[in-house]
Amino acid sequence: MATKKRPLSASSTSSQGLLPWLGIATIVLLLDQLSKITILKLFHYGESVPVTGFFNLVLVYNKGAAFSFLAASGGWQRYFFTIIGIGAAIFIVHMLRRHPGQRMFCWALALILGGAIGNVIDRVVYGHVIDFLDVYVGNWHWPAFNVADSAICVGAVLFVVDELRRVSKK
Repeated sequence: MATKKRPLSASSTSSQGLLPWLGIATIVLLLDQLSKITILKLFHYGESVPVTGFFNLVLVYNKGAAFSFLAASGGWQRYFFTIIGIGAAIFIVHMLRRHPGQRMFCWALALILGGAIGNVIDRVVYGHVIDFLDVYVGNWHWPAFNVADSAICVGAVLFVVDELRRVSKK
């Protein structure tokens, strides 16, 4: 006996389209948190281990935002950046729900979402973000960063590439 397939409701379709992107964000979050826990267990604050001629592992804390912006501002920035991160995460989930079929756009948002939540967890649990990747040329070092920061940067680049592709099609 044949049965009629019922069409998926809008909310069902939306949540099914959302799941892969939340899965990617979760993988980023897990990689970020596992790497930070590992570094915390293996390193003392400020300890640095050379890996190559341009890369070290080092344990440092960042109470500010990107490039230690507002790091020395007395503590209020912890709450400010936590609220910004939570707000960004809510907005990103909303955007993923609205555009689940736009692959590059959603990849970008999923990477940014996982990274943002990873750094929010640090701020809530430790009061600062744990950074440990140190890239340098000669004596010039980029600010130390982590897996979450890397995912946010890659997501931002994908977002720009996606937008440039969209504009060039018009």
